[in-house]
Amino acid sequence: MGAEVLVPAQAEADDVVLSWEGEDVLAVRLPQLSDSLDHILAAMERRHGMPLAELDRKSKQEAVRLLEARGAFSVRHGVETVAGALGVSRFTVYNYLNRETALSREKTPKAD
Repeated sequence: MGAEVLVPAQAEADDVVLSWEGEDVLAVRLPQLSDSLDHILAAMERRHGMPLAELDRKSKQEAVRLLEARGAFSVRHGVETVAGALGVSRFTVYNYLNRETALSREKTPKAD
C-alpha cells in the first residue's frame, strides 16, 4: 500500500503510532488514497504478470470489481486512473461498475 515506517519521534498527527507493552515502538505513515491506488494497480499488474491493458475483457471486469471493493472509485480521478491503466474509456469502466451492480441485485433475494 506504500506506507512508510518511522521512529515514533517522527510521527505527525495523521500517523499511526504502534505501542508494545506501553512503549511506542514505531510509527506508520499511511499514503494518500490516490498514491494507494497506484500501488494497488501495480500489485494487480504483478499478480497478472502483464500490464492491465493487456487483460481480456472478463479479467478487466474482475479487476474493476476488486478495485471497487477496495474503494478505488472514491478517490478523486479514480475512474480516469483505472481506465488509463486498463486501456479503456471511462465509459467502459462505468459500464463494468453498472454490470456488477446489476449482477448483485439479481443475486439478492427479493422480500415479499
